Amino acid sequence: MRYKSKGYIFFTVFNYIFLSLAGFACLYPLYYVVIASFSDPVKLISHDGMLLFPLKEFTLDGYRMVFSNKLVLSGYRNTLIVLAVGLCFNMVLTVIGAYVISLRKLMLRKPFTILIIITMYFNGGMIPSYLNVSDLGMIDSIWSLIIPGAVTTSNLLIMRSAFMAVPESLSEAAEMDGAGHRQILLQVMLPLVKATLAVMVLYYGVAHWNAWFNASIYLRSAGKFPLQLVLRNILIEGLNNDMLTDVGSADNPQAVQLLKYSLIVVSTVPIMCIYPLLQKFFEKGVMLGAVKG
Repeated sequence: MRYKSKGYIFFTVFNYIFLSLAGFACLYPLYYVVIASFSDPVKLISHDGMLLFPLKEFTLDGYRMVFSNKLVLSGYRNTLIVLAVGLCFNMVLTVIGAYVISLRKLMLRKPFTILIIITMYFNGGMIPSYLNVSDLGMIDSIWSLIIPGAVTTSNLLIMRSAFMAVPESLSEAAEMDGAGHRQILLQVMLPLVKATLAVMVLYYGVAHWNAWFNASIYLRSAGKFPLQLVLRNILIEGLNNDMLTDVGSADNPQAVQLLKYSLIVVSTVPIMCIYPLLQKFFEKGVMLGAVKG
């Protein structure tokens, strides 16, 4: 049996304790929000200290308030629409753009790539972007949340690097067999970069799910707000009067508190469930996209 010094044992014990405390500090706020969303609102607002179990009795009043409000339901619908349609735009444009600038025989490939990289550091700003969206007639339209951000430069470059990591001999062999760019992209390139595609879906999906700023600028109708903007309005601006009709009073602070916790859980659980499904692709996809510049 290998001898372990006292210093090694001490370091190991300290490491386990430190990492356990760090993990607890990261996970407990999430646990607190979930438990608070099932607690009695009267007991919750007067409770101090740690919360390990639902207070007094298990209740679903907060979730009833959330799912009985048309603004939250429409927010969910709008977010899912933007997520589905936006992901299609994102993936198609990113894949096509990355494949084009990854072609080693493309004329002026480096100047085009440099122009694309410049957009990562310089942009027109909020006012020109708003005027652009306005001139395109997308104010108060769901398309204003999809078209302006259809391609993210960093994701485009990661996808390009993944394509460039594929041996050029494979595409040359396919080309000699009579395959065009469409066949090479769909039948040769994409099957070899599945991990990076999964990472792109994760990046774009999380961005769409968490997006609220553009919606606050471009959208006017509350019925078109995505879920995160509805959540922001309730948590920060306190626009919750319409959601408290089920508890009898819009001035009920206990119901407001319970509503906030329940809405946080409702808006974060779906996206958290996606991470385990794509986690196995995440590290491989990011490293693959970082092989070549």
